[in-house]
Amino acid sequence: MPQDNQPTGLENLLHETRTFPPSDAFAAQANAQPELYERAAADHLGFWAEQAKELVTWKTPFTQTLDWSDAPVARWFADGTLNAAYNAVDRHVVEGRGDRVALQFEGEPGDTRTVTYAELQREVSRAANVLSSLGVAKGDRVVIYLPMLVESVVAMLACARIGAPHSVVFGGFSADALRSRIADAEAKVVITSDGGYRRGSASALKPAVDEAIAPREGAPASSIEHVLVVRRTGQDVAWTPGRDIWWHEALEAADVQHTPVWVDAEHPLFILYTSGTTGKPKGILHTTGGYLTQAAYTHKYVFDLKADTDVYWCTADIGWVTGHTYVVYGPLVNGATQVIYEGTPDSPHQGRWWEIVEKYKVSILYTAPTAIRTCMKWGDEIPGKYDLTSLRVLGSVGEPINPEAWMWYRRVIGGDKAPIVDTWWQTETGAIMISPLPGVTATKPGSAQTPLPGIIADVVDDDANPVPDGGGGYLVLTQPWPAMLRGIWGDLERFKDTYWSRFKGIYFAGDGAKKDEDGDIWLLGRVDDVMNVSGHRLSTTEIESALVSHEMVAEAAVVGAADELTGQSVVAFVILRSSFAKDADPEAVQALLRNHVAKEIGPIAKPRRILVVSELPKTRSGKIMRRLLRDVAENRVVGDASTLADSSVMALISSGLAAPAPSSEG
Repeated sequence: MPQDNQPTGLENLLHETRTFPPSDAFAAQANAQPELYERAAADHLGFWAEQAKELVTWKTPFTQTLDWSDAPVARWFADGTLNAAYNAVDRHVVEGRGDRVALQFEGEPGDTRTVTYAELQREVSRAANVLSSLGVAKGDRVVIYLPMLVESVVAMLACARIGAPHSVVFGGFSADALRSRIADAEAKVVITSDGGYRRGSASALKPAVDEAIAPREGAPASSIEHVLVVRRTGQDVAWTPGRDIWWHEALEAADVQHTPVWVDAEHPLFILYTSGTTGKPKGILHTTGGYLTQAAYTHKYVFDLKADTDVYWCTADIGWVTGHTYVVYGPLVNGATQVIYEGTPDSPHQGRWWEIVEKYKVSILYTAPTAIRTCMKWGDEIPGKYDLTSLRVLGSVGEPINPEAWMWYRRVIGGDKAPIVDTWWQTETGAIMISPLPGVTATKPGSAQTPLPGIIADVVDDDANPVPDGGGGYLVLTQPWPAMLRGIWGDLERFKDTYWSRFKGIYFAGDGAKKDEDGDIWLLGRVDDVMNVSGHRLSTTEIESALVSHEMVAEAAVVGAADELTGQSVVAFVILRSSFAKDADPEAVQALLRNHVAKEIGPIAKPRRILVVSELPKTRSGKIMRRLLRDVAENRVVGDASTLADSSVMALISSGLAAPAPSSEG
């Protein structure tokens, strides 16, 4: 055992032996074949040049693939010119696919809208003309603060069409968060709506914009000159004449013809601020050519997209990078037909998602482990009411998925036949980096497994040495990739310090990972969430997976709490499946689950304390806020909960503290 409580790497505790090879029929028709890895390994830059030429339309063809002379700032395809909106929309019309459905919109109240590529071209052109008429020019920033609507996709593409970088702010963020992002980007226009529908009621958005750009004593005036307002709910809104403009009125008056602005491959496409409202916001900058190339490439091969026949649905909001890459840019560049849904999985009932899958015959579904576990908690009988046989590929994104949720997803949603692609990537990487390829990979429940062809990733120890198979450490990327961030908006030094200073010349993602005996990669969550228990560095992800592998448990979150004897001790918060929750004795549950973890992983990982709770503190994107749970576990005043989807959750959890803790030797 490492001495002096100074271990290197991370413990590798949980072992998974189940594998699911692709069927012969799926493998035969798959877009990805094993030789894709061979081609990428043989000529890394040639491989990416090939993808860029095959998947993206260029106005001026590039002659240089990568310029890494100013590392860590990369320049991909730099002497080529193109336009992202032309690639996502116009070229499909030009090539005779204008009648293909681009978007099937489903509103939470049940209203629907079908938009073809030809119709999308007209809407995007009109919106681009409107933005130009408001003085937005190439390089100007536009903030988008909208629910999941057709207009949200149109707004992003209209910005791209005129070369104006967009910055989408999630519609659940506060006026303060919106203000800080507008100020950092020095945006010229905000596009918002009167409101949106959430859990059966109309929630307002425009008031947050009004507050965010209102004059404040001692602060500079807002950079915003105009506010475009989409009418969604029809609720009353305050109005500032001259500044505020109705979207529908402006578009109706605009020309349907618009010539795209051709930009250099390295022209900024968007700034996306990472979540959180405290401190100076961190604006992740992505450019055009490399980002579009990797977005299209990963969407085609990871999801095995057949654009002529598939119906694709990514459940992410456009406020997150998943919504950028796998709702707007990747699918549309590839000419896909996709579903977009405004509401939540349980409005107006808990079968809403599966009803949509059945209605549109969705064949590819991409969603988050949090959503999968929530549906699992509600029970098998709900999805069992719907015909899900159209589903042929399932995807997971956002955090590591525990093996039991993976198995439930495969069995209940995928009918034990649809391959699951468990994808690892970040806002910063721009597109998927590590994932099985359906048709090639024998998938393992809970593992992202293998870097995609063209991606060079590894797991290293504290000295940047690759860990052996079976070892744990830090996930790093050792070679540049096309969709990589080009910096933090306005702060190059912060970019270098944040991502490139831990290991010289290597991008450190901030995530822990392990390699199994086959060399496949398993994500272990943020390094910040690693616990140091008696000199062992334990991953919260592995202990959570062990807890959820018990038939009683639907969800679990684990934190490390300060402990005089062991440095830290494991404290777990669990939600029981509905069939067990009613009559559960908290003390008996605690004893049962502590022993279960000891059996699955080992005594070192046995939680000191397990709290049965009705809900966990999650952000609107579904991420568990372990920082708040750590406050509870250490009996501190709970910190800022303003970014939670439901701030009342913390009061419920805190009230459960009467549950006794076992003795430390137990």
